[in-house]
Amino acid sequence: MAGDQRPVKKDPQPPSALPLKLLSVVVPCRNEEGAIASTVEHLYVELRLHNVEHEIVAVDDGSADSTWEVLQTLLPRVPTLRPVRNAGENGFGRAVRCGIDQSRGDALVVMMADESDDCRDVVRYWQLLNAGWDAVFGSRFVRGGGVIDYPRHKLLVNRLANTFLRLLFHVPLNDFTNAFKAYRRQALDGCRPFLSPHFNLTIELPLKIIVRNYSWIVMPITWRNRRTGVSSLKLREMGSRYLFIALYCWLEKFFSCGDYRAKP
Repeated sequence: MAGDQRPVKKDPQPPSALPLKLLSVVVPCRNEEGAIASTVEHLYVELRLHNVEHEIVAVDDGSADSTWEVLQTLLPRVPTLRPVRNAGENGFGRAVRCGIDQSRGDALVVMMADESDDCRDVVRYWQLLNAGWDAVFGSRFVRGGGVIDYPRHKLLVNRLANTFLRLLFHVPLNDFTNAFKAYRRQALDGCRPFLSPHFNLTIELPLKIIVRNYSWIVMPITWRNRRTGVSSLKLREMGSRYLFIALYCWLEKFFSCGDYRAKP
């Protein structure tokens, strides 16, 4: 991890807020038998090392492999693990929503199951949420952040999509589409109802935080491409879904008359 690790602030100071007691890390997983064990174990060790009270809510989203069985074998070694099954329709967004509904923490981090996200960044998220921010958005494309082995065609699509969103909403955030972000429970509940059943939830949550006037801050993070398994993200299928959510949030920003905005 290279460069400056200081957060990039959106506002000069966060609002005062109650201290947090429990962090819920929601990990949606579908056919992740090759990665989920090391993801959960590394996360558990890192959070224990920094004395972060937590639970790891691993959501099996209809896996056809042995993901659920692997999670069961982890229970004796990881007492904070809470495996749950998404009993409804499958989809990344639905799995995250299931995890949010099943979690008990007053703060939440959404983390990928494939070890692409750095466990050390979860601790830094927790620290910034405790400083009073309603949400912390990780960015791989600010000073101090970085990507490893990012496929070129996906990187190009990523930068075009994020530039479009940044210009559309006029905000200094350049990594909307990254799922790895952190929220206070109160702010996350203020973003309901969640509309996105698939990966478009990754932009719905930060856009609603911004549009509904919750406080937020940007923090550099690192990302590396998965070393096992196959990504569930299908770019061709997701384009129209991302656009729908982006336009929905844009319409809310300009035409809802502030009905959904957070009250000071």
